[in-house]
Amino acid sequence: MTIMTINREELADFLRRARARVTPQDAGLPAGPRRRTPGLRREEVAQLAAMSADYYIRLEQARGPQPSPPMLAALARALRLSDDECDHLHLLAGHRPPAGRSSGDQVSPGLLHLLGQLPTTPAQVLSDLGDVLAQNEAARALLGGVCTVSEHGRNVAWRWFTVPLIRAAYPPEEHDYLSRLHVADLRAATARRADDPAAARLVARLTEASEEFRALWELHEVAVRRRGRLRVRHELLGPVELDCQLLLDPESDQRLELYTPPPGSDTAERLALLREAVSSVGA
Repeated sequence: MTIMTINREELADFLRRARARVTPQDAGLPAGPRRRTPGLRREEVAQLAAMSADYYIRLEQARGPQPSPPMLAALARALRLSDDECDHLHLLAGHRPPAGRSSGDQVSPGLLHLLGQLPTTPAQVLSDLGDVLAQNEAARALLGGVCTVSEHGRNVAWRWFTVPLIRAAYPPEEHDYLSRLHVADLRAATARRADDPAAARLVARLTEASEEFRALWELHEVAVRRRGRLRVRHELLGPVELDCQLLLDPESDQRLELYTPPPGSDTAERLALLREAVSSVGA
């Protein structure tokens, strides 16, 4: 586990420069006469953040105590910091950045457009909790359409631990590894979401439904899934092997999952046959 410590010199420099960028008008304060430098005075920042001027001055002099997360949030508001700047402020102060806002089930138009531009590559959008939010035709043909089912019915971890038919499509020798991967990825997501009710509800239901999940959850393993190799038995194609790449969206809690044929394999030709078979059924 990485131990986070306060970087007093960098924190002091960042606060001074951020203060200089905010005008009294920006903060809703009268400009007043005889301002020798642009930006807010130290006492004004302290007033806006509801802290003592002496405490704030010591922070800018790199000799103050470690500020708490609520105090950092007040400073971020007073200095009108962006989300990225707020995260940076927390890191300099030795704290983990606050959890971002959840995007919910709403997939961005950009991601939906991208899905439509990948007709030959199975692709889908998932939340960080593993809810499948959108799929293109190739993904539905390969993995099955799950976007319209109930809240937890579209969740990859829920389906893995509670639907035996799902697990049966994967090589038995990989079951233990995939179970730990699902749990470790979910553990990372719930930590980022802090007290999010949807995350707590999913973990509670999985804990109640699966003894295997309960045992793995107690291990407290954490690993964000970013890439891997998918080996699955399809009802029409038989064994299929694909490279999986997950593209994380830094602006939200959603990610784009792409499945591409390994170099030198015949997977691309077999996927083309699958698309033709699905199209003929739908015709």
